[in-house]
Amino acid sequence: MLRLTVLCLTILTFINLFSQTHVIEEVDKRGIISDSTEISAHDSLQTEKTGFLKKFLAYFNDANKEKSDKKFDFSIIGGPHYSTDTKLGIGLVAAGLYRTDRADSLLPPSNVSLYGDVSTVGFYLLGVRGTHLFPKDRYRFNYNLYFFSFPSLYWGTGYDNGANDDNESEYKRFQAQVKLDFMFRVSSNLYVGPTFAFDYIRGYDFEKPELLNGMDQKTIGITPGFSIVYDSRDFLTNAYKGMYVRLDQRFSPSFLGNDYAFSSTELTANYYRPVWKGGILAGQFHTQLNYGDPFWGLMATLGSSYSMRGYYEGRYRDKCAMDAQIELRQHVWKRNGIAVWVGGGTVFPEFSALRWKHLLPNYGVGYRWEFKKRVNVRLDLGFGRHQTGFIFNINEAF
Repeated sequence: MLRLTVLCLTILTFINLFSQTHVIEEVDKRGIISDSTEISAHDSLQTEKTGFLKKFLAYFNDANKEKSDKKFDFSIIGGPHYSTDTKLGIGLVAAGLYRTDRADSLLPPSNVSLYGDVSTVGFYLLGVRGTHLFPKDRYRFNYNLYFFSFPSLYWGTGYDNGANDDNESEYKRFQAQVKLDFMFRVSSNLYVGPTFAFDYIRGYDFEKPELLNGMDQKTIGITPGFSIVYDSRDFLTNAYKGMYVRLDQRFSPSFLGNDYAFSSTELTANYYRPVWKGGILAGQFHTQLNYGDPFWGLMATLGSSYSMRGYYEGRYRDKCAMDAQIELRQHVWKRNGIAVWVGGGTVFPEFSALRWKHLLPNYGVGYRWEFKKRVNVRLDLGFGRHQTGFIFNINEAF
């Protein structure tokens, strides 16, 4: 959701180059002043600047080092960005790692990420997401809470409407979402548990309201359900090996106050394996199938910072969506890495309407910088059919 420009890449490159050399030591040498020398106001100011630069570079230089002595290892990074949809803005991402049982070295660390953004067109976003692992990994608590306001674009429902450039129309959208699930470990790597989602979606000032096909412009969604998860990944935020398979079954019945009653089945399957030194091959298959009468703002969509990167999020929407991607992640030097991926996806109202000619291609290249141990800041440039997009986010796409 956060798009980045070359400006932010420049900032990260500046930080990276300086933090991995002996700049800090050189700053110390230049900052030494003889006791017999009177410190002028100018020299004092230069010393203050040197001290700030030293702390600034040391902060990023040490950010990816494992800090076993810290109960909560938390760091922040941000920078300017520009994109055709959000225009000029400031983005902020942060990451925290912690262990609920510090004596258990086999327990993967829990993680939390904060993300925010504000831009000159009135777009703003604030959210928090993470996974809390209980001692001995008996339970897992996953959460994602966010709200945003965004001058957005709408093409209507279905592949044909999304592919029609003439349908592109403006509207404004406000959305708040809370997604929670609590997983119980029933056997090695296998978890089951309840899920819950709350959505408030309001669209207004539609340029072409006829594309809504008579649907309301706003709704509240209350959605309980359950999940089955198989997770053998070696690390949650940046897996090198293992599998992650998740099946979600959710219900939005009318008796809970939902104006649009429907149910949905969502399947995500990820696979990771090393292929050579520093190289990780990652693959993902994802599908969301809705049954009944889903609201336009809760339909399955293509395009995000996690899948079909480069497509405008929500341009293609329908009752059902399916996509897949394969990504090669290569460590290059010290804290630097690159990634390339290829994939595809489509939307459809039901399986009988699924068409190969509606398959949308997706590919791209990205830069990775290890912000914290096994936690990457990523800059992705994604390409789709007649679309491109920059993405700035924390953690891998999947």
